[in-house]
Amino acid sequence: MLSAAGIVVGIVGVFSLGVLTGNGRIHLWPNGPSSVTGLPGTLNYSSVSQLYAVLRQNYDGKLTESQIIDGLKHGLADAPNDPYTAYFTPTEAKAFNGELQGQSLSGIGAELSQDSSGDIIVMSPLPGQPAAKAGVEAKDIIGTINGKSTSGMSVNDAVDDIRGPKGSKVTLGIVRGNQQLTISIVRNMIQIPTATSKVISENIGYIQVSQFSDDTFSLVQQAVQTFQKAKVNKIVLDLRDDPGGVVTSAQNISSLWLPQGATIEQEKRGTTVVNSVQSTGYDPFRGMPTVVLVDGGSASASEITALALRDNKAATIIGEQSFGKGVVQSVIPFSDGSELKVTIAKWYGPDNENINHKGITPNQVVQLTNDEAQAGNDTQLNAAVSYLQSK
Repeated sequence: MLSAAGIVVGIVGVFSLGVLTGNGRIHLWPNGPSSVTGLPGTLNYSSVSQLYAVLRQNYDGKLTESQIIDGLKHGLADAPNDPYTAYFTPTEAKAFNGELQGQSLSGIGAELSQDSSGDIIVMSPLPGQPAAKAGVEAKDIIGTINGKSTSGMSVNDAVDDIRGPKGSKVTLGIVRGNQQLTISIVRNMIQIPTATSKVISENIGYIQVSQFSDDTFSLVQQAVQTFQKAKVNKIVLDLRDDPGGVVTSAQNISSLWLPQGATIEQEKRGTTVVNSVQSTGYDPFRGMPTVVLVDGGSASASEITALALRDNKAATIIGEQSFGKGVVQSVIPFSDGSELKVTIAKWYGPDNENINHKGITPNQVVQLTNDEAQAGNDTQLNAAVSYLQSK
């Protein structure tokens, strides 16, 4: 999850890495040990220099000094064994920020992450995009990309291998439970609106947020105006397969249902609260019966929003267990255009719950099979409408 100072929770471009959050609370300690990690102010690089000397003298191939330096930086960021901490070269940083800003890229339309075992997993296949159409599902493990094993591969490397020119094909070896699947996908340009809305009955409005981006709140504001004219007084907020986005966007959207000053989420380092996000006071949906739809592809900012509304008694959650990303990252830029995305805290909902690796259990669990979805029988949306009609 990211804040206005360069923090995001996950985004729907083509491939994002998860939730980021930050607001300038990061400090660098040039001297002395860190009070956070206990690490010394300087490192003894003698063994690294020794390894470099052996590599330089013995490697049979092309290798540049910049490749060595980038490799060291990537290795430092990989050292915590945290799937959400990563170093981006200037080129990688440009692509990453392009996703957060909703720029169009050629790929398959899926959000990737990495689990605690180091497996490359699908966080969310974007609705209507090539991956989803080909049958890729949230929580799928990507074992191979065009026959190449992903063992030991970073998310960035997997993204690079999966992206490619529009119209070209990429073949993924998928592990889904006990199944071994091979799925071929034709790449396409991926750019979809981050929020859409419609009136689905006389008094029920439907909002689908596919990612929490900088323009999402303005799109939802258009829905507010439409709903007011249509005299909508009940809402379905669809956050299924939404991998997250910018924390300020999640804050603004959650605030539509909440009184000013209500807690949306808190960020903690250990037991210390380092940031508290509260509602803004613009609450046109306040008091309206609301259902939030979630599934295994709902992560980060989506989970923040769902918990904020549930814990503040503003909504009921229907669907399937969410993804479970309860940590916060900050993106720290460097002068050469490179960036470090680093986990800085855990976030907690208003009821002080952290859902990392657990996800959110809906108030009403409703499954939606692929066959039902392909047949147009959205059992989860139907359950939401039935619930609201009873209110």
